[in-house]
Amino acid sequence: MRNFIDLHIHSMYSDDGEYTPEALVKKCKNVNIEIMAITDHNTISGIEEEKEYCEKTGITCIPAIEIDCIFMGVNLHIIGYGIDYSKEEIKAIEGNILKQELSKAKEKLILTNALGFELQEDDLKAISISGIWTGEMFGEILLSKEIYKDHEILKPYRKGGERSDNPYVNFYWDFYSKGKPCYTEIQYPSLDNSIKIIHKYGGVAVLAHPGHNLKDNYELFDDIVSLGLDGIEAFSSYHNNEAMDYFYRKGKEKHLLITCGSDYHGKTKPAIAIGNSKCNIDQSIIAKQLMEYGLL
Repeated sequence: MRNFIDLHIHSMYSDDGEYTPEALVKKCKNVNIEIMAITDHNTISGIEEEKEYCEKTGITCIPAIEIDCIFMGVNLHIIGYGIDYSKEEIKAIEGNILKQELSKAKEKLILTNALGFELQEDDLKAISISGIWTGEMFGEILLSKEIYKDHEILKPYRKGGERSDNPYVNFYWDFYSKGKPCYTEIQYPSLDNSIKIIHKYGGVAVLAHPGHNLKDNYELFDDIVSLGLDGIEAFSSYHNNEAMDYFYRKGKEKHLLITCGSDYHGKTKPAIAIGNSKCNIDQSIIAKQLMEYGLL
């Protein structure tokens, strides 16, 4: 089957992304992606650049934002496609999250060093553009330091280790995500409010990689749909066949937009390639739905 849609890609404007929007458009062109969406975390900063280069290459892009939010104590990601990103309320999402993340930077450094390391602020400043220090950045720096080449904590993330497929983001999930030793709390908006904002500005609300975020909480899905969810990213690089089948079936049952996305980031998730959403249906079906929802 022809693979020509990727609706979940991150640029350097995400705190864990690597490439410029221009570079991402070129990468999409190289693998014959015809419909793309840069879905940066809590920011719309890259959309204008994406549109400019898509127009030059003939790729159709859908403006989007991926919002971190929370529902019933579970951290989720909701993507707003086709939003009017000129609105101040959309732009304010970034400012709110950025302010909180900056305030937690030094706390993350202290918690990281408590694991048995001796990182300095300058180590983080050297690779952070925004001043935000992410778990992926800590992983990247620690794995690059010769002094820690035999450190027990880092062994699973080195070549051949059980967490070496996406070492930086796996380090984040293992040490900086909710409930882990280096976790610092950020007050994310509620899922309900995030969906309302997306709808307020003409967008379509799609739950990203649900198999990854819901994990053992699949029973929450029906309640999430009841909040006004429009779509489900049934096909994701994170999903196994069981998860894809489950969410594809639930999406059809609930008459939702079905989407596919790789969640490409670049160096933080090297095992993920643009276009690799594991989609196992004819993507023309997805394109048809995108048209029905006014996104094409």
